[in-house]
Amino acid sequence: MTSIPHTRRPLSSALLSADSADIYFQRAEEILDHESLDPIVAMEVFARRDAVLCGIDEAKSLLARVLAEARTDETSVEALSDGDRCSPKEVVLRIRARYRAFGLYETALLGVMAQSTGWATAARECVEAAAPQPVVSFGARHVHPDVSGALDYSAIIGGCVGASTPAGARLAGLAPTGTMPHSLVLIFGDTVRAAQAFDRHMPDDVPRIVLVDTFRDEAEEALRVAEALGDRLYGIRLDTPVERGRVTPALVEECRARLDQAGHRHVRIIVSGGMTPERIREFKEYGAPVDSYAVGSYIAGAKPVDFTGDLKEIDGRPIAKRGRLPGITQSQRLQPVDLAAWS
Repeated sequence: MTSIPHTRRPLSSALLSADSADIYFQRAEEILDHESLDPIVAMEVFARRDAVLCGIDEAKSLLARVLAEARTDETSVEALSDGDRCSPKEVVLRIRARYRAFGLYETALLGVMAQSTGWATAARECVEAAAPQPVVSFGARHVHPDVSGALDYSAIIGGCVGASTPAGARLAGLAPTGTMPHSLVLIFGDTVRAAQAFDRHMPDDVPRIVLVDTFRDEAEEALRVAEALGDRLYGIRLDTPVERGRVTPALVEECRARLDQAGHRHVRIIVSGGMTPERIREFKEYGAPVDSYAVGSYIAGAKPVDFTGDLKEIDGRPIAKRGRLPGITQSQRLQPVDLAAWS
């Protein structure tokens, strides 16, 4: 997994708004207020399947905010961290506080972890299939812009070495990763002219990676670009559409052979376009000389991981709904959360 410092995440207005809560939590809040009830409870949150946990650090920031004014000597939060593996029914978060201080935010807490953990887990599947070659997240175009940063951050937590959006990369303390769009090549009308313009105007620290599937045969375009940019060319990206048979292991092999024969062994080959763990494994089994993979829809379209929040104590008394064991679940992995550090 990519090493990322766990820092306080900015909280969106939707996350803090009661309008994003399931209505029954708002009604419970109103009833408890009228009845002057606000017990100290212990809530435990667990996942339903094996997963790469993500969104838990954002949950810590939310809890630090909402528990700040209602904090007592008994208030505490214990949790795992973004990037930790979690197993079915393992407790990943335990909150001990007055119920009305955080009960309204259960929807947000579970939703943040469900979606982010789904993305991180899908990214890890791709990363493990591609290893030791790296994977970059290109999934932002498949989700609403409001969550594209969270998607890319989650993908990096899952092991991707980079992401295409500045928002997601910034959350992970990285620079965004990207080549050039097909639209740029189409506007210039020639791959080499587009590559030369890219080289003229982009800062030196931006890798010169050029799309070579827009107009001509990919191997031919790769050679034209390599001759034009020389040692400044970092790599080529193959993104052949499904209408032309997509990128295949044999195509990668041909491009590599022709580049090598022409003396361009330094040029890397990046593959994208409908990549999944299964397709990545096909390239690996074939022995295709891919240097890195870019994955979009598989990560972005990942099914959220189901999380459940259960009250396990009320004013120190063990309790649980039917089918669950009353009382605190023993866990050696939960770590105390310093709420002041996350506020």
